[in-house]
Amino acid sequence: MGSLIGRNLLAGSEPGVAADAGYADAPERVGFFTDTSVCIGCKACEVACKEWNAVPEDGLEFTGMSYDNTQGLGSDTWRHVAFIEQDKPVGTDAAGGGLRWLMSSDVCKHCTHAACLDVCPTGSLFRTEFGTVVVQQDICNGCGYCVPACPYGVIDQRKEDGRVWKCTLCYDRLGAGQEPACAKACPTDSIQFGPLEELRERAAARVDQLHDLGVDDARLYGADPEDGVGGDGAFFLLLDEPEVYGLPPDPVVTTRDLPSMWRHAGAAALTLLGGAVAVFAAHGRRGGRR
Repeated sequence: MGSLIGRNLLAGSEPGVAADAGYADAPERVGFFTDTSVCIGCKACEVACKEWNAVPEDGLEFTGMSYDNTQGLGSDTWRHVAFIEQDKPVGTDAAGGGLRWLMSSDVCKHCTHAACLDVCPTGSLFRTEFGTVVVQQDICNGCGYCVPACPYGVIDQRKEDGRVWKCTLCYDRLGAGQEPACAKACPTDSIQFGPLEELRERAAARVDQLHDLGVDDARLYGADPEDGVGGDGAFFLLLDEPEVYGLPPDPVVTTRDLPSMWRHAGAAALTLLGGAVAVFAAHGRRGGRR
């Protein structure tokens, strides 16, 4: 349960997640900033992710959902490019009409307070020195506890063997000093990789820029360390409400109540134990008077 009740979280500050995981000399926490305002829906990120990580093919069936052939993240889709068609004014011309496409490349959020880590009984899910969350499939026993624990519905089990799979933020590439494959392949820099704090500053400046250009709906999602998951390691600039993109509006780490639940369970157990001791003591006194 290190990610949920680490010493920094108890102190009320944003956790140093790698330090809490036991990395004494961890590098800066890194992550993704996905600027959907410049996504062109090319799906280069999806292809690069599959090629580098040897993710099985999927999405070869026509879904009828615009050009979206994968529909969502899953065990065989670690990057998902959504195409959202809206009958809304394009640009700043409120009187104008036309079709607006919102395109966004979704991915695992690598949460600060990651519920998947809290519930994994085998240690298959672990926090890396870069602050990311990775699954070790050779340790995964297929219990599936992490699947409902994820507030974003990211983690998924493969039907063939029941093990879970998701984005690793290209952990092997990070260890070699390279950026993740999806960010490397993105032709518009919609997917940006780097130190998380630097990305947050860059993202805030980009929102201000869009507001100055009249794009009032621009907002950040997952960048706030005070939100229900302590901020995401992969966050987004959106041009509409999160629900439009299929994202929960107010995600909360699903294991946030575990510490208090254990305390209450412990108190209840002690109460029951005390009652049992009292009953046996009273029974012993009655037996002694016979």
